[in-house]
Amino acid sequence: MKVLVTGSAGFIGGYVVQELLKQGWDVVGIDNYSKYGPVRHSYDDHERYSFVEGDVQDTALMRRLMADVDHVIAGAALIGGITYFHKYAYDLLAQNERIIASTCDAAIAVRREGAPLKKVTYLSSSMVFESTDRWPSAEGDQRLVPPPRSSYGFQKLAVEYFAQAAWDQYELPFTILRPFNCVGIGERRALGDLEVWSGNVPLAMSHVVPDLVQKVIKGQDPLHILGDGSQVRHYTYGGDLARGIVAAVAHPSATNEDFNLSTATGTTVAELAQAIWTKVNGDRPLQLVHDDAFEHDVQKRVPCVDKAKHVLGFEATTTLSDMLDETIPWIRSAVASGIL
Repeated sequence: MKVLVTGSAGFIGGYVVQELLKQGWDVVGIDNYSKYGPVRHSYDDHERYSFVEGDVQDTALMRRLMADVDHVIAGAALIGGITYFHKYAYDLLAQNERIIASTCDAAIAVRREGAPLKKVTYLSSSMVFESTDRWPSAEGDQRLVPPPRSSYGFQKLAVEYFAQAAWDQYELPFTILRPFNCVGIGERRALGDLEVWSGNVPLAMSHVVPDLVQKVIKGQDPLHILGDGSQVRHYTYGGDLARGIVAAVAHPSATNEDFNLSTATGTTVAELAQAIWTKVNGDRPLQLVHDDAFEHDVQKRVPCVDKAKHVLGFEATTTLSDMLDETIPWIRSAVASGIL
């Protein structure tokens, strides 16, 4: 089986490519390196992996790449930390719409031409539940609650409408996946990120785990966090997410369905800060300073994970402690080398 992964050089994309190769897939990746610039991966020279540096908005290129693949994982997007929601409010909507439209246009065209493409698997986001008033957020709630307030969350909801509409009109099969708060190695400062200071340390990406880790490593004390620390997130290991994504690609019961992919365990920002602090500083007491939160810093993102478990047999089992044991050394090295 052969799969095209768009956004293959991205944070989640890297985990997905590794998992696909591990499971024996032939993989074609496409990325324009717009987020981090050129990056190297351990699998770049793998015999079953080929890479194309290109723009997913180039529909003709996408048609050529889709001509002989069985599946497409649509992960390409303009995406960054919460600072992106403010600095790139228009681009997050307009550019990502062009990316998803090009993906769908190419897939529809090649299927008309008799290509073997079976399905497109779309990576959405937990941010489709940005305005929810019910927890845990279950599949289907995104159409019952108010729409997301941020342009990023709204566009990710639009991705899901693209998927459904392409099926309704052109019978292009789909699966929609919503990863929750990916944690892992390989994430770095984006080229266009907005530098925001948190106390005496600039935020790395406005993603809470790498930001807190790099502040603790750099010796910030007291430690600055955004908001009162009661915000709840479900921090999910990138390797677990990749397993869930790959499981959904070829699973017969995943066709024309949507799934939340997440750990079942919620953690507050204050609890996360304490866990990171203890990993780095041992028993030294933690003191927190509470800075103003960003406008779109959602108070609770709590998913229902029952559907993915029952239909796909997927559970995210890596503990936060184990994630931090892998991530902290990587971030320490990245800080030392100037990546963060």
